[in-house]
Amino acid sequence: MRSEIRSLITRAVDVLLQERSIDPGEMPLWTLERTKQKDHGDFASNVALVLAKPLGSKPRDLAQAVLERLPASGWVTRAEIAGPGFINFYLSTAAYYQVIDDVRKAQKNYGCCRIGKGQRVLMEFVSANPTGPLHVGHGRGAAYGDALARVLRAAGYDTQSEYYINDAGRQMDILALSVWLRYLELCGESFDFPSSIYQGDYVFDIAAILHREGGARYQHVVSPLMLDLPTDEDGATDMLIERAQRCLGPEGFQKIHELATNTLVEDIRRDLSAFSVDYDQWFSETSLMASGAMERAVQKLKDNGYLYEKDGAWWFRSTDFGDEKDRVVIRANGKSTYFASDIAYHFDKLERGFDELINIWGADHHGYISRVKASLSALGCDPSALHILLVQFAVLYRGEEKVSMSTRSGEFVTLRQLREEVGSDAARFFYAIRKPEQHMDFDLELATSQSADNPVYYVQYAHARICSVFRQLEVKGIQVNLERADHQLLNEERELELLRALSRYPDIIESAARAREPHQLAYFLRELANDFHTYYNAHPFIAAEDSLRLARLALIDATRQVIDNGLSMLGVSAPSSM
Repeated sequence: MRSEIRSLITRAVDVLLQERSIDPGEMPLWTLERTKQKDHGDFASNVALVLAKPLGSKPRDLAQAVLERLPASGWVTRAEIAGPGFINFYLSTAAYYQVIDDVRKAQKNYGCCRIGKGQRVLMEFVSANPTGPLHVGHGRGAAYGDALARVLRAAGYDTQSEYYINDAGRQMDILALSVWLRYLELCGESFDFPSSIYQGDYVFDIAAILHREGGARYQHVVSPLMLDLPTDEDGATDMLIERAQRCLGPEGFQKIHELATNTLVEDIRRDLSAFSVDYDQWFSETSLMASGAMERAVQKLKDNGYLYEKDGAWWFRSTDFGDEKDRVVIRANGKSTYFASDIAYHFDKLERGFDELINIWGADHHGYISRVKASLSALGCDPSALHILLVQFAVLYRGEEKVSMSTRSGEFVTLRQLREEVGSDAARFFYAIRKPEQHMDFDLELATSQSADNPVYYVQYAHARICSVFRQLEVKGIQVNLERADHQLLNEERELELLRALSRYPDIIESAARAREPHQLAYFLRELANDFHTYYNAHPFIAAEDSLRLARLALIDATRQVIDNGLSMLGVSAPSSM
């Protein structure tokens, strides 16, 4: 619908430019937006305001000139000048009747567009360290990232999703140590388990696998390990890691490291898949080292003059880009930092030929953004290709009690537990309906309630209600052929409101894609469901006269399809019964 009106304006402007012998390539871009108030029409354009200066006209005079050159259209009942020079367009009911046919023709593809023009986008989200199960905070990033990827694909972007597995570095060594110490307990060793390492039951479960498969192969006397440890937790943990590596040898420690990593990565993969989040690829941090990507990135930084050596370490000149201090890339012991891995990883993404990189990070990573962008500049890449979207972690409440999210202590509510309690549909919709940068308190009672206050239930119930109407028809033996429906019989105000809502869906997809805001779609679905429920409660379907019944059935079937499409975009199911 928007494209039809835009085409009318474009043709009028082209005629005007030809009359004045002006090159259309020199003209600035103008917009066409839906109006917020009915008395302002259906669409409003700023074309006259934008083109007034380059055409040397007053905006209202130019608006009049555009109106005089608008081609005739059965879709527009009138167009008029408003305010300083906007042009408001009032659409005919015939334009809205067309929506039903558009939905029936496009089905699952209704609402899709090509604004992305095939631009290659790589989305990376969640990417939690595989040091424990995913918790409810990770779920918000997963729901947001996956919904955005779906919206971008619908808008014509060639979008791929990726999970970055942080399977190298100190945290993973701590995990391996934690598993080994629990294994030693299973072997009969007695000691006070350090509070500075991972405590969750999942650590014990992995240790049990190690004990079952390895027997006593990795057993050592534990008492020497605990002697004369530093008083600070980090120092004690690092010394325990060194002693574990010495006792087990490189091969033994690596075996435990791989078992722990692979077990938790597979657990995360299953968890996300059950949450309807399936990535196009899983990218391992260790593969950066194995492929030489780390060395290439570091060498390029050296060649470009952005690394210098000091106290045996290699430092990135991040102060050249406004950072408060320079950052270590390679430590004095020769080991790379997390920052070095991130530099190499983002460089690798661009080397793979993606036009845009979208990362979804927790809000606590805000200070890290400029540093990563600075490294891309130092590598000779365009930092504007990287877009970081921040997500506030959700806070779960049980009654008045806030639940801890500490991975190290093991006291956290997992995403799996949330799914089991409220279901994936409710969790995903609740995550999606809020702007990601907004704080979120997750209301468990609301998420499981069967009421109009529960947005996901309200939307899904609209879909199920429509399916129920068609089941009733089947039971009554009433045959319907929706292709024969006469849409012009739909003259009730609530019917026209529903048609207007359906016509907005393609605009919502486009707007959500441009703004990177899938929550717009969740809002729309809730409003559409309200329009439908209001209509359903006010007018009969099955009991209506044959021709009117067929028209109304065509309308609600189009509504069903749009609800189905929108819920699918959010990774939420559209049940046929509830």
